[in-house]
Amino acid sequence: MVRELLIFIYLFLFQIIFSLFKLFPLKTKTVCVASFGDNIFYTTRALRKETDEDIIILKEDSCKYPFDNSMTTIVPFTLIKPLTYLKSIFHLATASTILVDNYFGFLAVTKFKKETKCIQLWHAAGAIKKFGFQKPTTENRSTHSHKRFAKVYSRFNYTIVGSERMATIFQDSFGLTDDRILRTGIPRTDFFYSKRAVEKVHQQLITTFPITREKKVILYAPTFRDHSLSGYHIRLDIEKLYKELANDYVLFIKAHPAVTCEFNAKHKEFVYDVSDYYDVNHLLLCTDILITDYSSIPFEFALLEKPMIFYAYDIDEYKDTSGLIDDFDNQMPGPIVRTTEDIIKVIIHQDFQIEKIKPFSEEWNQYSVGRSSINLSQIITESKR
Repeated sequence: MVRELLIFIYLFLFQIIFSLFKLFPLKTKTVCVASFGDNIFYTTRALRKETDEDIIILKEDSCKYPFDNSMTTIVPFTLIKPLTYLKSIFHLATASTILVDNYFGFLAVTKFKKETKCIQLWHAAGAIKKFGFQKPTTENRSTHSHKRFAKVYSRFNYTIVGSERMATIFQDSFGLTDDRILRTGIPRTDFFYSKRAVEKVHQQLITTFPITREKKVILYAPTFRDHSLSGYHIRLDIEKLYKELANDYVLFIKAHPAVTCEFNAKHKEFVYDVSDYYDVNHLLLCTDILITDYSSIPFEFALLEKPMIFYAYDIDEYKDTSGLIDDFDNQMPGPIVRTTEDIIKVIIHQDFQIEKIKPFSEEWNQYSVGRSSINLSQIITESKR
């Protein structure tokens, strides 16, 4: 109840300020609200080659992506900086194009000018867990909350997808019609198709993590759990992994950007916390085995056709609280395990189900073939001509 009241007050004030700024004339500029940042980075980089219009990045505190200040204007989008927050609302109220990469509650009260187009660059290339209207816990929310969610989703004039599979999911999760789906592919996947970029990043990774010259890398990248955003404890038995695998492997741990993660870092020559590394796709280049759960990372990792393990220790609980795609057990391109011991067995016996990876990638990365950023930037610029 208190939470809903605070949300109401925040949105009420946001709406008043936004409405006042809407009185100013619209300007031909692209304003991006960045929570993750990677899709926005690749899109604006391509957009800069198409146009010389202003590009403004409203950067949330959670966004660690390093944008190029020479190409864009960066504005901190945080309440702890009231002046830049007001400036951010002004940009939103006067923009011709708005790009967002997450669910932003303030969109419920931003009735943009009719000329303005808002495009959702969702932060996941595919979906293992359910979200939006499909998330099980949504049913328990108040009628007022449901209306607020619907208003947010209605602001998306378009949403980009990398596959028909994801197009269907967005239609169900956000209540979108097919004409509001842009089949451009996912901009950040362009990285994997640039030989030059891949080679450059690979060399940087070797310099940053010289251990990768000597040992193979296991990357553990779990998704977030509701009510576990702070002080989340890794549910791997690192001591067992060390005893069984340390001769040949090192363990990289990449926590979800929204999570503060805690784990035993006793074996510093074996365990590396890479949570602060800004681009997980870079880390995938030096990853030999991916261990994840219900994260969207496998969709891009599948492009590299390297083995993965799904550590679903809490699958029954997670199905009830967050929901998973139908037939999860059979659709994942790798073994599903519940214990650290099972992880060790899979790695030692190399029982990875490699044959499932390419079909998985082809289904989910259908339109992500190296031109996604260009496709989207051209759509944005052509709509203004």
